Amino acid sequence: MCVKAKRLLKLALGPVLMLTSAVALAYGPEVNQVNMAPGPTEVGERIYDLHMIILWICTIIGLGVFGVMFYSIIYHRKSKGAVPSHFHESTKVEIAWTVVPFLILIGMAVPATSTLLEVYDNDDAELDILVTGYQWKWKYEYITEDGENVSFFSNLRTPQSEINNTQPKGEHYLLEVDEPLVIPANTKVRFLITANDVIHSWWVPELAVKRDAIPGFINEAWTKVPTEGVYRGQCAELYGKDHGFMPIVVNVVSSEEYGQWLGDKQVEAAAIKELMAQTFTLDQLMERGEAVYARACLACHGANGEGGLGNAIAGSPVATGDVAAHLEIGINGVPGSAMQAFGGQLNDVDMAAVITYQRNAFGNNMGDTVQPIDVYNHKKG
Repeated sequence: MCVKAKRLLKLALGPVLMLTSAVALAYGPEVNQVNMAPGPTEVGERIYDLHMIILWICTIIGLGVFGVMFYSIIYHRKSKGAVPSHFHESTKVEIAWTVVPFLILIGMAVPATSTLLEVYDNDDAELDILVTGYQWKWKYEYITEDGENVSFFSNLRTPQSEINNTQPKGEHYLLEVDEPLVIPANTKVRFLITANDVIHSWWVPELAVKRDAIPGFINEAWTKVPTEGVYRGQCAELYGKDHGFMPIVVNVVSSEEYGQWLGDKQVEAAAIKELMAQTFTLDQLMERGEAVYARACLACHGANGEGGLGNAIAGSPVATGDVAAHLEIGINGVPGSAMQAFGGQLNDVDMAAVITYQRNAFGNNMGDTVQPIDVYNHKKG
């Protein structure tokens, strides 16, 4: 009797857990953080509604199947003298179990197809942004009608002290960046998503956007956010050591604030062009180079140049050797290794600064400087 009771208990757990999960999911993340969020966008709401409809359909089917099964087990068991019926086929039953699932699937397919068509409706966008995945950061390029495109890299801002557990983790641990993506509210924005090196995936759950970033291909996605706010996401493709260090932050602002931000970025780009013609002192290059090293080099080469995934900078024959060879590696990378080509990732001023920093920090003390014009000339050959 005890064995039978245990078997019945195990069988009962199935529908109980199914019903519990459905109720928990229906009440949303405020209760237990297990359900998907509806999101602020119209597409996000439709995806959420579709998710809940299909969840409840599956729950009802599951309860019905388990209900019939338990009824049969309890009221038609051998100890009650139940005698099994003997029959070969029933045309009505066969028609029923064919037609009913077909109608259920059609009922699920109609709203799913409608939602899917809207998800992939990338036409009539008011703003285009090229999103490129790099190890381990994102590059955003705003494609403007006047041709004055604005581009920048978005890097992880979480300090190494939090990552190494020497300080308490902040509120947005691994979900904070130095340069967020900024878009205007109530504007249809199209994202053209690709990658420079390996496969990445650009994922912002609250905006209902997730597309793979594949080298050599461009995938499209779009969003139209009605409310201002900050929305966070991550790279959703497991591809290497620092896969989890590629956060995405989207800052949705008013049209006026967006126009001001874009204007400031264009002024900043013009200022960089002016800086390229200047000659900097060693101290100026070291100060700027330290900041560039922290966001572009530290993850591979270590906070103290000790190396890690990449070679050590301290005492390196590259950092203490020929300047031209050092520039070549920094600009064009090393094929077949983890050393990327940073010529397209850093402007000439930042490249000059970080090369100077590497040659004079970590005890290298070469005493020489690299100027932006040197970087420019090296690129031109």
